Amino acid sequence: MLNITDPAEARKIIRADKYDKQTAGIAGKYVQGNICILPSKYALDFAAFCQKNPKPCPLIGFGIKGDPHLKDLGDIDIRTDVPKYKIWQNGKVVDEPTNIKKYWNDDLVTFVLGCSMSFELPLMEAGIEMQHIKNNTTVPMYKTNIDCEPAGPFKGKLVVSMRPLNAEDTIKAIQISSRFPAVHGAPVHLGDPAQIGIKDIMKPEYGDAPRVIKNNEIPVFWACGVTPQSVVENCKPDFCITHKPGAMLITDKLNSSLAAIN
Repeated sequence: MLNITDPAEARKIIRADKYDKQTAGIAGKYVQGNICILPSKYALDFAAFCQKNPKPCPLIGFGIKGDPHLKDLGDIDIRTDVPKYKIWQNGKVVDEPTNIKKYWNDDLVTFVLGCSMSFELPLMEAGIEMQHIKNNTTVPMYKTNIDCEPAGPFKGKLVVSMRPLNAEDTIKAIQISSRFPAVHGAPVHLGDPAQIGIKDIMKPEYGDAPRVIKNNEIPVFWACGVTPQSVVENCKPDFCITHKPGAMLITDKLNSSLAAIN
């Protein structure tokens, strides 16, 4: 992991193709974003999908058609400033490049969605250990049996991220994450993963497998901004670009700016 606190410096390294891994813990005071880039014909329907599904898809920024820069979020070039991307064609991943210069065109629209990494720093400041950051792994993420609200062609199942916590830390985590509705807010489920359709908690669809969950720990599940990737897989748009789960866009926006209650 990059031991860097300045988001612009982190993006400079990523832009130079010198880092292509997960970004949890990098420039921890700053908002990280999930990205979804689509041809303009899908843009209105995807924006509506985000509005209808604010827990997994909290929209924190978007680009102008054909413009790869996101000035409201920093000196960002979306073609180069994400550690690793996924290129989708008809619902299938066809490439995982470290920049998307050769795929960019004047018809693409960028969406940036909030990420739970924005409340992980407040959780850690409250004394709650984030195992995936400690172990330099990507948080585990799972497809559930919970349907998202459809919009146009966009429909599919909710994706959740999971962090195992003891009972005391679970209460704290609910209280803290509830202050951040723009980055998924409070958990959507606690406890038995089978109740939300997860068959094997040790086999996430995205990210890395968790360490063994201790007897005194509860699996805590938050809505996740990887949900659009599950939806893209389901609805099969002819073209789409996303980040690789865990390898996020690091912005200049402070996490504290997204807190509903400071």
